[in-house]
Amino acid sequence: MAGKKTPSQPYTFLLVIYLTVSLSVLSQSAPETALVTSIPGFNGTFPSKHYAGYVTVDESHGRKLYYYFVVSERNPSKDPVVLWLNGGPGCSSFDGFVYEHGPFNFEAGKTSRSLPTLHLNPYSWSKVSNIVYLDSPAGVGFSYSGNKFDYTTGDIKTASDSHTFLLKWFELYPEFLSNPFYIVGESYAGVYVPTLSYEVAKGIDEGVKPVLNFKGYMVGNGVTDDEFDGNALVPFAHGMGLISDDLYKEVTSECRGNFYRPESESCESKLEKVDQEVDGINLYDILEPCYHGPDTIKMKTGDTKLPPSFRKLGETERPLPVRTRMFGRAWPLRAPVRDGLVPTWPQLLNSESVPCTSDEVATAWLNNEAVRQAIHAESVNVADTWELCTDRITFHHDAGSMIKYHKNLTSKGFQALIFSGDHDMCVPFTGSQAWTKSLGYKIVDEWRPWIVNDQVAGFLQGYDYNLTFLTIKGAGHTVAEYKPREALEFYTRWLDGKKI
Repeated sequence: MAGKKTPSQPYTFLLVIYLTVSLSVLSQSAPETALVTSIPGFNGTFPSKHYAGYVTVDESHGRKLYYYFVVSERNPSKDPVVLWLNGGPGCSSFDGFVYEHGPFNFEAGKTSRSLPTLHLNPYSWSKVSNIVYLDSPAGVGFSYSGNKFDYTTGDIKTASDSHTFLLKWFELYPEFLSNPFYIVGESYAGVYVPTLSYEVAKGIDEGVKPVLNFKGYMVGNGVTDDEFDGNALVPFAHGMGLISDDLYKEVTSECRGNFYRPESESCESKLEKVDQEVDGINLYDILEPCYHGPDTIKMKTGDTKLPPSFRKLGETERPLPVRTRMFGRAWPLRAPVRDGLVPTWPQLLNSESVPCTSDEVATAWLNNEAVRQAIHAESVNVADTWELCTDRITFHHDAGSMIKYHKNLTSKGFQALIFSGDHDMCVPFTGSQAWTKSLGYKIVDEWRPWIVNDQVAGFLQGYDYNLTFLTIKGAGHTVAEYKPREALEFYTRWLDGKKI
C-alpha cells in the first residue's frame, strides 16, 4: 500500500522470535507451570493435582520460601485451604508430608541412598482439605536466601515472612481465595501458628489485599509458655507411673510447684532425680521402645540434659512403616522455650555424629536430583542439601508467651483446636491442658471421650470462644504419625464444623 512501509523479512523473523520467547517466559511464571505431574518412586495416578515451587518474600535479598501444595481430593473449590508448619525451629514441613499426613506412604529403599517406593496414603489430610506444606523460615528445607544474614531470624520475622508468603501465594492461586483458610502445625509451630495467625488477623483488620478468608488454627503438642510447659513434665511423669509417689511429693515440696526454673539446689537435685528415673524412656512416646546408639551422648542445656533415648517407630496403622528410627524435633527433657537464642538440634549436639539421627527415607528422596526437579525445588548448589532439621539458621524466640496471642485470636472469634498426643513427654498434654484452662473461658462441652470406630480415641473439653482442647489416646509427639486414622477423623470433623 502506498505511503506505508511493510516490515522487512528479517525484522518480522526477529519479532516472531521475541513474541515466542516472551510468551514462553510468561507461561513459565504462571501457576500452571508449578504443576507436579510425576514423582520418582511413585508409579500410580495422583488422586488430585499437586503444585510446588517458590514464592519470593524479599526481592532485594532473593529470599524465597518453598511450598508443596496438594489439592483436595474431595471438593477443591469448597474445601478449606490449610497451611501446615513443622517446628524445630529449623525443621522442614516435609516432615509432615513424608512421615505424617501427606499424600504418600514411603517404603524405604534397599540402601540408605536408594529411592523409596511411594504408595497412596489412605489417611492423607488432602482427603478433605487443600493443604500447603511450607518450609519456613528461609534456610529451612528447600527455602533459601541470597543474603546469608537472613538466616539469623526469630519468631516475629518468621511470622512476617510467612504472612508475605500467604498474600503472594493466594495471588498465584486466586481461585482458592474464597475457601475457608486455616493455619496448622505442631511442636515449635506452637509458636509459628499463633504468631502467623495474629499477623493474618491484623492484616485483615487493616484491609491488606488480598483479604484472606481466615477462620482459625490448630496446634498439636505445641510449645506455648515457658512456665506452663516447664511445669508439665513432673505431673505427667507421676500420672503415667514413671516416678514414685514419694519422689513426686519430695520434688513438689522442694520446688514448691515450680519445676521449670529451679530456685534452690535441693529443688534442682530432686529434678535431676526425676530425670534419672525417666532416663531411657522414649521422650516422644513413652510407650515406644528407644533406639540406643553405641555411643551415649549426655549434655547440658541450661538446667537440662539431653537423655540418651531416641525414638524408634514401627507400630502404626500405616500399611508400610515410615521409619524405624528418628531423631527428635523438639526440646530435650525439661527444657521449655525461653526468650533468646533457641538452639536447633544440630547446634544442641555440637555437630556430634549420633547413629540414630538419620531420617533415611526423607533424606534419600529429597536429595535426589530427579525428585528435586520433579517437585520444582532448586538444586543442591542453590538451596543446599535438604535436612529434616538444619543448623543453617540462628533462631531467637522473641515473641514471648503465646497465651496473649491465643487470647487475642479467640476473643476475635477465630476457632482454635489445641490437640495433644497423650503419651508425649516432650511437650506433655498436662501443660496444654493447664494453659487452655488458664484463659478462664466458660466450659461449654464438659470433659468427655470422643469416638472413632466405636472406640474411645481420646478426650476433649470445649470452651467458649470456639476453643477446644483435645487429646489423642496413645499418640506421641507427632499425632498423625502414630494415629493416622484418628488424626484424619478429628481433623475432618473440626474443619467441617461437626461435633468431634
